[in-house]
Amino acid sequence: MKNEVLQFGKKLREVRLKKGKSQDDVAKVLGVHRSYISGLERGKRNPSLLTVHKVAKKLLKKSFF
Repeated sequence: MKNEVLQFGKKLREVRLKKGKSQDDVAKVLGVHRSYISGLERGKRNPSLLTVHKVAKKLLKKSFF
């Protein structure tokens, strides 16, 4: 399970940087705290199913930002 959490965090960071956005920008769009995004990206936090859904729906859309 830890490997999947790390992969999720790496992908989240990759998408965020590709779009030129800060952790704070992403946190505001997802409705979470910036430190939660940091923890996800580092693999220190386990994303809930709701968070995974929000990321997929909002960050991976081409119209995001």
